[in-house]
Amino acid sequence: MEHLEGRQSVLAALQVRQRRFEVILLKSGAHEDRFDEVLALAESLAVPVRRVDARELDSLAHGSSHGGMIAIVSPKPRTSVTQLLEILDRLSDAPLLLLLEGVDDARNLGFTLRSAEALGVHAVLVKKHLWDFDAIEVARPASGAYERIPLVQIDDTSILETLIARGFGLFGCVANAKRQMYDVDLREPTILAIGGEKRGLSGAVRSICTRLITIPTTGGASSLSLSHATAIVLAEAMRQRHPPNNVGAG
Repeated sequence: MEHLEGRQSVLAALQVRQRRFEVILLKSGAHEDRFDEVLALAESLAVPVRRVDARELDSLAHGSSHGGMIAIVSPKPRTSVTQLLEILDRLSDAPLLLLLEGVDDARNLGFTLRSAEALGVHAVLVKKHLWDFDAIEVARPASGAYERIPLVQIDDTSILETLIARGFGLFGCVANAKRQMYDVDLREPTILAIGGEKRGLSGAVRSICTRLITIPTTGGASSLSLSHATAIVLAEAMRQRHPPNNVGAG
């Protein structure tokens, strides 16, 4: 079993209904009106809620930022490649996928998933052999996105090659690429591949990219964190896909 910490993570897991809940632990004396939505949904799903003292919560939590609530749950199931293709077939909009390589920090991954959901990503792909994270450390900074966004663990580039054959563009974000992110069309079915600060994208992924692109920068910073680079490139995809209304222009 795993733990979920904080109201947002617990609520998202209850809403998505992918996990089995053993119990929700709520700090005795907490302002329960803050947890009304969680408690009502837990009751409707017959999930037990137990009031406990702060010391018991602290003994289970990773730190002291649990916000007065912890849920003991089954692990989140991963989305299979077959399920991913079914999701893509049901979409009415052009799919936008995010491929992450070289992720070294669980919290950085959590913030990245949060940005991905906010900026329209339909699923996130992560190399299976690189997944060695404590789910609690991913879930908390993701603020519910870890529960909601499909997360696909892949073994190799075969699914990428399948998607390219289906009309997807695979754009690898690397330093010093000739094309900037503004120079490619991200409105069509797209996979954005972003690597971590230490290792970047693998040679296997680079070799099948439709284009290599870069984020234009100034100043002395040699690289951006994974979460920041992801947010910037996804914001450009959002801008292209949902251009602002030129109200009053001209």
